[in-house]
Amino acid sequence: MFNDLLESVRACSLAYADRYGVARPPIAGLSTITTTTPSELQYAISKPLVALLLQGSKRVAFGDRSFDFGPGESLVITADVPTVSQITGANTKEPYFSLVMELDLAVIEKLAMEMNIVASTAPHVPVRVDHAEKEVVAAALRLMKLLDRPSSVPILRDQLVREMHYWLLVGKHGEAIRSLGFAETHSKRIARAIAMIRSDYARPLRVERLAESASMSVSSFHEHFRLVTSLTPLQFQKQLRLIEARRLMLAEGTMAKIAAYTVGYESVSQFTREYGRLFGVPPAREMKKIRLEACEA
Repeated sequence: MFNDLLESVRACSLAYADRYGVARPPIAGLSTITTTTPSELQYAISKPLVALLLQGSKRVAFGDRSFDFGPGESLVITADVPTVSQITGANTKEPYFSLVMELDLAVIEKLAMEMNIVASTAPHVPVRVDHAEKEVVAAALRLMKLLDRPSSVPILRDQLVREMHYWLLVGKHGEAIRSLGFAETHSKRIARAIAMIRSDYARPLRVERLAESASMSVSSFHEHFRLVTSLTPLQFQKQLRLIEARRLMLAEGTMAKIAAYTVGYESVSQFTREYGRLFGVPPAREMKKIRLEACEA
């Protein structure tokens, strides 16, 4: 079954992968990742997701913790948190392959109601790695197999996505995932505010408006935002801006000055300083290094 899923992901990558090795088949929230070389450090503020690693190896860091995982293991992220990741094992003989599915909060909330699940009071650990459970792997395989018959995708997609969420909810990561299924948990309230920041990150941050969306006082909002994400709201917005600016420069060749203004910076010097703090090198120097490496390749 595991090897069958690997072959399905391999076929999906061949059919849909872009030049970065990311394939997005016609199933919302689902993607596959492949590469034949270890990657540079990748910075992201990840949405809640589950990633099944099928071949190769990867390291993911969150705060002061890092997780190494390989074939047959799964990564579960249950909050919008900053991560630094790196594909550590990949080559032409055995490329890196993984399957990633964003967790659908609406599906989780409906399942939690139908299953009469009560909200967990356990401390929320937003990043976890463990062995992938056979039921999750089987559900993922059935979902990928839909791609062999494109006409079946709109008919069966939703119920198979729901099935995969069900097995995640009743599995070893279920307690962490359940917190996403209750409207009035602190995690869910903060998620509403995070959605607002993501949708309008280039505009000045209004913490009072965010706190109101989370039905919290400003002081309580700050406290719980940091507990969930490890960042303050301002730090969260700043990282979103810098990660998007880096994507614009790397993927679209945008000049640093234009990227800075596009993501909401008013000062290029401030952008350069903060970019250097997060990524370890100023933007112009990093882009020059990447262009040189591309020419040498």
